[in-house]
Amino acid sequence: MKSFVALIALVAVVAADVSHLSAHPDASAQILKQDADVLPDQFQYAYETSNGISAQESGVLQKVGDQEAIAVQGSNSYTAPGGEQIQVSYVADANGYQPQGAHLPTPPPPQPIPEYIQRAIAYIAAHPPKPEPGQKY
Repeated sequence: MKSFVALIALVAVVAADVSHLSAHPDASAQILKQDADVLPDQFQYAYETSNGISAQESGVLQKVGDQEAIAVQGSNSYTAPGGEQIQVSYVADANGYQPQGAHLPTPPPPQPIPEYIQRAIAYIAAHPPKPEPGQKY
């Protein structure tokens, strides 16, 4: 049974059409520049390829409260399938991942709090609910 399964797997591998993998122009991209430096408490790398992809990043080990975490900053760029040049710069630290790029969507501006909601909040703050007997807070 094992040899039958192995034979079927071998036939599937031989019959697989992988011609589409080498036909893409990015399949033959070459690395034009590459640099990396990794130390126990920091790192940095950069690379550039012949098809216009480039990236760089650096990170440093920082103390966040009583824990250690890596704060990272970097950027990358590439050409989208439609021909648009995409550039992203980012920071990733104790405040989370913060990307920036002209192609990224932006949230709508904050809307003002309606006056009736402000009145309700002020009322609740001035008249906090009283605990019911038997409830613990």
